[in-house]
Amino acid sequence: MINFDEKDQQSRLTALLRKEAEEAAKRRAENLGYPYEDLNLRSVNTEALRVVPEEKAKEARLVLFEKKDRDIWVGVFSTENDQTKKLLKQLQDDGYKPKIHIVSEESLKKAFRLYQDISQTEKTEAGTFDISSERIEELSDNFSNIRDIKSKLDEYFQSSTGGKNTSRILEVVMGGGLAIDASDIHLEPGEKTTRLRYRLDGALIETAEVPTNTYRSLLSRIKLLSGMKLNISSEAQDGRFGINYGDSEIDIRVSVIPDENGESIVMRILNPESITVPLSDLGMYPRFLTTLREQIKKPNGMILTTGPTGSGKTTTLYACLREIYSPETKILTIENPVEYHLEGIVQTQTDEGRGYTFASGLRAALRQDPDVIMVGEIRDRETAETAVNAALTGHLVFSTLHTNNSAGTFARLLELGINPKVICSALNLSMAQRLVRKLCPNCKKEVQLEGKNKEKIDTLLSTIKQPEYLENLQTEKVWEAVGCKECNEMGYSGRVGLYEGILTTGQIEKIVIDNPSEREIINAARDQGLLFMNQDAVIKILQGKTSITEAETTVSLTTDMLE
Repeated sequence: MINFDEKDQQSRLTALLRKEAEEAAKRRAENLGYPYEDLNLRSVNTEALRVVPEEKAKEARLVLFEKKDRDIWVGVFSTENDQTKKLLKQLQDDGYKPKIHIVSEESLKKAFRLYQDISQTEKTEAGTFDISSERIEELSDNFSNIRDIKSKLDEYFQSSTGGKNTSRILEVVMGGGLAIDASDIHLEPGEKTTRLRYRLDGALIETAEVPTNTYRSLLSRIKLLSGMKLNISSEAQDGRFGINYGDSEIDIRVSVIPDENGESIVMRILNPESITVPLSDLGMYPRFLTTLREQIKKPNGMILTTGPTGSGKTTTLYACLREIYSPETKILTIENPVEYHLEGIVQTQTDEGRGYTFASGLRAALRQDPDVIMVGEIRDRETAETAVNAALTGHLVFSTLHTNNSAGTFARLLELGINPKVICSALNLSMAQRLVRKLCPNCKKEVQLEGKNKEKIDTLLSTIKQPEYLENLQTEKVWEAVGCKECNEMGYSGRVGLYEGILTTGQIEKIVIDNPSEREIINAARDQGLLFMNQDAVIKILQGKTSITEAETTVSLTTDMLE
């Protein structure tokens, strides 16, 4: 028995007709002596598309698909069409230099459909999202929590048709993110709807279900604003745009990747306000803060901070740079990308496609006569060697490494091929950090410390030998998250850092020569009097700053490495 699948047959017929149409267009191009182009297989530059209004383009059966200065790439169905000739002449009279390509009817239709995506944003400049400070203030006043944002979005979803309110919806999405201090906005398409989530204090919060038609309109608008290709949906794209807010501009970094149900969007909000936290407000315990301040005031050497992505390393380094900045000091950074701009500091961005790496950028920076250099990340031997040499030749160098803790810094540098004696001469301080959410002060609940939790806390406290950390520290109770309107029912509001550091002392230098384990380095560093991250976490738990549950998502509350 043969099953006849009508849908499958129709799909095959459509593909066959399209193939024949493209082959016919290719033969026409050969006969006329022009190149052939299939616009279904290449991107169409929206700036080129804007040169000719939709109505005129359709009338002339012509489309612009690429533009560089006055050079334009034009797709035409036929060069013999009178309206086509007329429009080509007009473009030449306007100073353009057309490069004619023969295209099929299907290619024209595909390009013409893109006009719908840019029709609502004809006057919008790519890279800038105009939103008044009054509108942001209004949104901030109206949106005190996630529920307020959801309510407003649902109102638009029910009233909008065909993306009619795309601009207003995007205002609510962006303004809401700013109102609640979100770091990222996620739009994730599903089979029937698209999920909108905000990342707040490191955790993702589901906010709304976006209708498919609205999501498509938002996707096109965001791509256009970010300078992405509208008709490319099978490749990852990156872009950025800005929100004008009062006297400053907030950068939005956008990533779009293909998804089985469409394209997933993540927008990172780079609010300059979030990076202006002074060193004293990051949550460092007093002795560590004093130690760090002593080290960043030294004229040379290296300070490395370690931790996973999102652990606050950039915030810490920027806070250090702002603390030591003065008109008499030349500070230069090499980053990828430059996320925030620091007043009075020279910042340069790597571009590996052009061969401008961290290593080459660092070598170039040394020719700029800097006093202080920040390298975004040390990830290879060349960068490590250059950074170490800079630290040994009179420069103060800040950078990051991806290791689990401060002790792992030494092993990582040895793994990169750096001489152990040179490491100890160059490295002043190795530090590690994590971020934990702070308990909401309005709803946190006090509970008695007992059972396994008390045993765990008491065991870790016993590893802290310096009495200064234990003075006036209560050990009978802890606090748990509850959730209220003020904290979006999460039980947490804001984040605080957990820190540890190891100074390169004579004791450390003695054992680094023998390629030690992390445990050996930790034991050698105990007499320095600085806490390790799990010890810092225990103290913050007993102070009511965070909960046991939250701390254990970030650090291990065990004594494994301290025994």
